Amino acid sequence: MSITAIKNIIEGSINVKKELLSDEVMLNQINTVTTAITEAFKNGNSVYFAGNGGSAADAQHLAAEFSGRFYKDRKALPSDALHCNTSYLTAVANDYSYDVIYARLLEGLAKPGDVLVGISTSGNSENIVKAFEMAKTIGVVTIGFTGASGGKMKELSDYLINIPSNTTPRIQESHILVGHIICELVEIQIFG
Repeated sequence: MSITAIKNIIEGSINVKKELLSDEVMLNQINTVTTAITEAFKNGNSVYFAGNGGSAADAQHLAAEFSGRFYKDRKALPSDALHCNTSYLTAVANDYSYDVIYARLLEGLAKPGDVLVGISTSGNSENIVKAFEMAKTIGVVTIGFTGASGGKMKELSDYLINIPSNTTPRIQESHILVGHIICELVEIQIFG
C-alpha cells in the first residue's frame, strides 16, 4: 500500500466536503432540515431513522445522538432506528418481504408530524422507498440522505440531502458529517 493511495482517499473525502461547504442551496437545505426536526421534537413528535448495511449503522448512530445525548446532559429526545428489533425484522422479512420491513413498522408506530430520515447512498433502496411511500400516507415528514442523483427517493423526500458524490464511502462519510451538524444544532435550538 502506498502513502499516495492513502492521501488520495483522504483528499477525495475532503473534496466532497469542500463541495458541500460551497453549496449554498445545500447549506440552506441542512438548515431547513434542522428546523423541521427541531419543530417535530418541540411538538412532541418522534424522529425515526432507516438504512441498510453501513447506512443502518449510520441510522442507529444518529438516532442515538438524539435519544442519548450529543454535547449536553439533557432530557432524551424520542428517536430510534427502525432496524433494531431483530425479531420483528426477521419475521416481517420472512413472512412478507424485506422490502416492507420499514413501511410496516411505520404503519404501526408513526403519527402525523413525525419525521423519517431515510439513508441510502443510491437513493433506490426498495425498503426505504416503500417506507417513504407509507410515510406520505400517514403525514410523516420525509428526509432523504442520498448520493448525488437522489435516486427514487428524490421525488419522495420532503427534504433531500444528496451528497455530491457517487462513491459510497465518500457519501457515507458526508452523511455522518451532515447528521452530526443537524444533531448539534437541534440540541442547541431545543436546550440552549
